[in-house]
Amino acid sequence: MSDAVVKKRSFTPEQIKDLNAQYKNLPVRQRIQKLYEDFDQDEVMLTSSFAATSALLLREFSEVNRAQVIYFIDTGYHFPETLAYKDHLTELYGLNVESIRAGEYEHNFTTEDETWKKNPEFCCSINKVQPLDEVKKRYTVWVSGLMEWQSDHRSTLDIFEDRGGILKFYPLLDVSKEEREKYISDNKLPFHPLVAQGYHSIGCKHCTVPGEDRSGRWNNHPKTECGLHL
Repeated sequence: MSDAVVKKRSFTPEQIKDLNAQYKNLPVRQRIQKLYEDFDQDEVMLTSSFAATSALLLREFSEVNRAQVIYFIDTGYHFPETLAYKDHLTELYGLNVESIRAGEYEHNFTTEDETWKKNPEFCCSINKVQPLDEVKKRYTVWVSGLMEWQSDHRSTLDIFEDRGGILKFYPLLDVSKEEREKYISDNKLPFHPLVAQGYHSIGCKHCTVPGEDRSGRWNNHPKTECGLHL
């Protein structure tokens, strides 16, 4: 981060529509390159869960701007394999990763209460949504690796969208499952260790079981999103 204070910008619906038109026909690498033409690095917030196939987006960003801060939300309930995968990708691509987490009191409450069993929405709010809310106040653009085929909600998104006063940017949004698999194969990207055990979407260890796409998340509960991207 530079010492200069970068003012957070807002965008009208017409300006967002124009951004979508400009970025729509670009390949992923060029979308990321253009992001740094249109926005200062200090305006950009990038998050990663280091789950399943996070390596695709992280490798692309490392090729364009290795200095970009990548926020990892440490819920305190990650699989050990997720933490090991984070460390591996950080070293492999020279990533600038910063972990954020809930306050000790709030996190301890969810542990003692086993909140994920009674109210997974509330547990996610405490351990994921609220910690990131404090960080995102500083940024204009929030980059995420969501793809439209991953869930019904994600299929309704655009490359750029206003979400609660921050401009969301999904450079991988229209990458198909087949294109993702080809990229992973061609570039020999490392999978999350649990993928080989049938986990295809990986969150906290209490709430994740093996399953296709996002079917293994919040098992036996209709919840399909943690709340970060709603």
